[in-house]
Formats: sequence, C-alpha cells, structure tokens
Amino acid sequence: MFRGSTAVRRGWLTANQLRGPGWERLFPDVYADSRLEVTHALRTRAAARLLLPHAVVSGGSAAVLWGLDDLAGPADDVEVTVAPGTPRGAAPGLVVRRRALPDRCVRPVDGVRATAPGTTAVELAARLPLDDGVVLLDRFVAAKLSTLTTLRMEAAELTGRGCRRARQAAALADGLAASPQETRLRLLLHRSALPRPVAQHRVRRDGRFVARLDFAWPERRVALEYEGAWHTTRIPEDRRRIEALQAAGWRVLFVTAADLRAPAGLLARIAAALAG
Repeated sequence: MFRGSTAVRRGWLTANQLRGPGWERLFPDVYADSRLEVTHALRTRAAARLLLPHAVVSGGSAAVLWGLDDLAGPADDVEVTVAPGTPRGAAPGLVVRRRALPDRCVRPVDGVRATAPGTTAVELAARLPLDDGVVLLDRFVAAKLSTLTTLRMEAAELTGRGCRRARQAAALADGLAASPQETRLRLLLHRSALPRPVAQHRVRRDGRFVARLDFAWPERRVALEYEGAWHTTRIPEDRRRIEALQAAGWRVLFVTAADLRAPAGLLARIAAALAG
C-alpha cells in the first residue's frame, strides 16, 4: 500500500501506470497491489498508516482488526478517532470522529493503533439495539478479547448517547455462548416464564464426562441445544453424544433459527418437556 503521489514523485510509477490494472485505489491517493484481496482490514490499515497516522482506529473497523471480521465489509466506511483540535483529514470512505481517548483505551493491533477490545465492544454496544449489543459483548468474551468484568467497568464509565443501553447489554452478557444465536436463545429463555436454565452445563455419569449442554434444567434432566448449520458437518459425533445423554436419562430438545422466529411455539415445547 502506498501514496500514489509519492510513487509518481519519486519516479517509481507514472500517472498512467497508476491508473492501470496493476493497482487498486483504496482511498484518494492511496493505492495497493491489485493482487491483494481488498478487505475491510486492508483498507483500515491503509487509512491508519497513510491517511491519518495520528488517528486511532475505532468502531467496527477496530472490531475487524481484533478478529471479528464480519462486523464491517470491504465497502464499508473505515472509522478512526482523532484528538480534539486535530484536523479531521476527511476522505470518501472514511469516518473521522473527534474525542479524547485515554491511553488505557488504545492498543496496537495489526501494525496500527486501535481502541482496546473492551472499549471497542462497549462503544459499539451503545450504537446497537439491546439484544444485538449483548450478542456483540458475548462474542468479545468468547473470543477471549475481553472479560465481563472489563466490559462492565468500561460500560459504567461510558458517557454520551447509548451509554445506558451499553450498561444494560453488559449486565445481560454472560460470555458463555458459542454463537450469536445461543445468546439470542438465552435472552428469550430468561425473559420467559420458564424456570431459568443453566448455561453450558456439564453432564457426568459415574464420574465420567458425558457432554456439555448449551442449556439445561439439571433437576428435570432436560437439555436444550441450538442446532446451527455447522452441526451438519459433525452428524456422527452428535449422534453418539445424544445417545450418551439419553442413556444417562436426559431428554434433548433442539432449537433452530426457524424456532427463534416463532418463539411462542418453542417456549410451549420446552414447557411441555419440563412438565413431562
């Protein structure tokens, strides 16, 4: 990645060559080898290194650098934050926010400075609907980028628009879900009239580990498992696991994305199992 004007001035390329198929324009006067895959992370590094080296990557762009690649796509604006009084350096495809960031809120990642994982997560949660914010915070904890304690401390200190929602999200997060849909299922169960289940419950039989369950009511020996698309790749393993649970006296219910779109039927099915 390089500044086009610098390359032309130093004689590395001509202006005509710069406009050719060998180079990909990422931002005004910022180019990359066209053989590189243009991702949000690539554009973020280009912006942070070549356009605004004094800025701190923030928001969804920081989340991408921390490994949550799906939070911003290749065509989405790159977000950075600059200190008050600093020129914004605006450019198409770049969102520049201005605020003071304490040193503890900034960490190096992927060769640039970005908001720390806890700061990133909580600030994004403040912009999202409540349940989406809980999903996001759970993802940061599950990825071992932050801890619930850190997220709740960050949320407690957050001010401005969405700060109350971020604190609510931090209070609701538990960091145990293996997928966003598991978080949504947990929130549905907790808001229902059903007894509250135990998340990530470990089942043992005769002292030996049998399985870890997404949700369980141990006293009723009823288990609830979210079945995502990835389960289709491990059918034999899952069948052996279910057979072991059944042999231990457990009843296993499965939940799909379609069930989450029709929660009344799902809750009725669980209630019937618990009553049986």
